[in-house]
Amino acid sequence: MAEYQRRIIDDRLDELQPQLRAISIHGPKGVGKTATASQRAATIISLDRDATRTRFAAAPDRMLAEADGPILIDEWQRWPESWDVVRHAVDEGVPRGRLILAGSSAPRGATVHSGAGRIVPFRLRPLSLAERSLEVPTVSVANLLRGVVDVSGSTDLALPDYVEEIVASGFPGIRDEPEDVREELLDAYVDNIIQREFPEQGYPVRRPETLKAWLAAYAAATSTTTAYNAILAAATPGQSDKPAKTTTITYRDALSGLWLLDPVEPWTLGNNNFQRLAMAPKHQLADPALAARLLGATKESLLQGSDAQLLGLLFEHLVTMSIRTYAEAARAKVFHLRTRDARREVDLVVERRDGAVLAIEIKLATHPTDRDVRHLNWFRDQLGERCLGGVVVTAGSDAYMRRDGIAVVSAALLGP
Repeated sequence: MAEYQRRIIDDRLDELQPQLRAISIHGPKGVGKTATASQRAATIISLDRDATRTRFAAAPDRMLAEADGPILIDEWQRWPESWDVVRHAVDEGVPRGRLILAGSSAPRGATVHSGAGRIVPFRLRPLSLAERSLEVPTVSVANLLRGVVDVSGSTDLALPDYVEEIVASGFPGIRDEPEDVREELLDAYVDNIIQREFPEQGYPVRRPETLKAWLAAYAAATSTTTAYNAILAAATPGQSDKPAKTTTITYRDALSGLWLLDPVEPWTLGNNNFQRLAMAPKHQLADPALAARLLGATKESLLQGSDAQLLGLLFEHLVTMSIRTYAEAARAKVFHLRTRDARREVDLVVERRDGAVLAIEIKLATHPTDRDVRHLNWFRDQLGERCLGGVVVTAGSDAYMRRDGIAVVSAALLGP
């Protein structure tokens, strides 16, 4: 058995799991939920196994009482009632650190009550750049959020390395395989979503080719706020019998339930400076490698310049996915900002619990110009002291501070 690769989320789990009666670890298939949860469990109840699921459904309370803790209920959505079993156990005073749930959302039509106040959720995403052991990070997102500005360091990583990371994926079981094997595994991942995961979620797919085309159109909209109607139009060009809008909403809801969509929600602030902000989310799949594969993009095509615009969008996706992991470790949230007239936008707004924010732009440029940072300076001027600073994350080799106070950081040098 391969040695477990510690994840950034483990630090938070080390601190909080012993204090909580029940936690859930959720995220898309193949992201490492079971591996992470298993490190913390003395007993594993795998509900994707028919025999185990049958025994557990027959006497869940007795199995929980007799098992050594902590107890992991893996793939809990295979018997959705298991969520409520855990919820009731918490209400009845189960010991702290006792129960762990891992899996996806419940299937369509299943009655599952909220675990609010009882089951504490933790999101696990594909491997961030810092978790891929490419470089030792020298700039900490947590420090930047504390107002500690320590920006320095250099790396030998360059654009080809980042393109390799885009296409390799952050799924632990895929990224270390040879290129041709990775491609087959990513294709199988998408096919499995359409042919198996959708029906298991209660969403039968009458036209698999249309769903796959919609996924490809969504992938083409990566890191943009393209309207869903435009995504549908791109997925079905020239077709007179397009799927109904309700069908595409169903696609979105099912994919969200499977944690395959990971949109960046818009940042809002109710004051005069920000009254006219766009409210559309920025589209992203769970992993940029899925988007690249759906669009047929390869390392070669991205580097040769034929997909130059797509490369910038996928690089933003890769960096965003990483920053979301770092921000959540610091108990911060990540949004994007765009004005309705599209004249101003900030790729990421990382917000602390007290409302202070860090503004981030993501650029392929190795040394950002004044034009590249103009939106960060505008945002800082508008927000005043509430803005902790601005950062440009690049594909360059260095981390340094510009004369205008904007930090420039190579993506590989940024970490939790």
